[in-house]
Amino acid sequence: MRAGDRAYQTLREEITNGDLPAGTVLGEVEQAVRLGISRTPVREALRQLISEGLAVQRPRGVEVSEVSFENISELYDVRLALECQAARLAARNRDVDVFRALLVDFQHVSDLLNTRDRNRHDYYELVNRLDDALDHAVRNPYLVSAMATVRTHLARIRHMARSDRARLMDAAREHALIVQAIIDGDGDLAAHATHVHLYNSLSHRLAKAASLETHSADAVSPDEGDARETA
Repeated sequence: MRAGDRAYQTLREEITNGDLPAGTVLGEVEQAVRLGISRTPVREALRQLISEGLAVQRPRGVEVSEVSFENISELYDVRLALECQAARLAARNRDVDVFRALLVDFQHVSDLLNTRDRNRHDYYELVNRLDDALDHAVRNPYLVSAMATVRTHLARIRHMARSDRARLMDAAREHALIVQAIIDGDGDLAAHATHVHLYNSLSHRLAKAASLETHSADAVSPDEGDARETA
């Protein structure tokens, strides 16, 4: 793997999982030293991150971009169109054995959620496996590329507003319905099940966002609030 690709993948993962929070300055020299590579591949990686909206050019250098809950609904509008179509295509082109294996894992997802893994790495790895299976089954590189862009930004929101165990259990059952429809080759049902899952996911994330904003506002002292309003 090229050094620039490796640097990009590392920085992208660190941004999406929150290890590099919004506002972090991504200095070429510092990142080159940290990653053990020269400045040129780091510069290439930063350009790619900027093109994806994960980083922005500021007067003091390249910074990790801010994450706003205000655009959740817009992201889900795009996600709905892309993933419902992907489910239809997957039902037509699927490898039944691949999706049957996924179905078994989603039916036993409670085992993954009973571990002490607070970040739910095993659970989200299962979801990633489903995404990979869908990407392979749709056989449409343009659709896959579009979904990858949306998933990148949603991953950052997901890490900021983590779902509780009850929601993850519900999501697993929703995923199982999608997978079963794909196994059965029923594209319309797969798309409908995807629509229901995304509706529930959006509702949950909007509620989480509102809760986080409320807690953030409550944490501001009256003097700080007045200062913000008059600034």
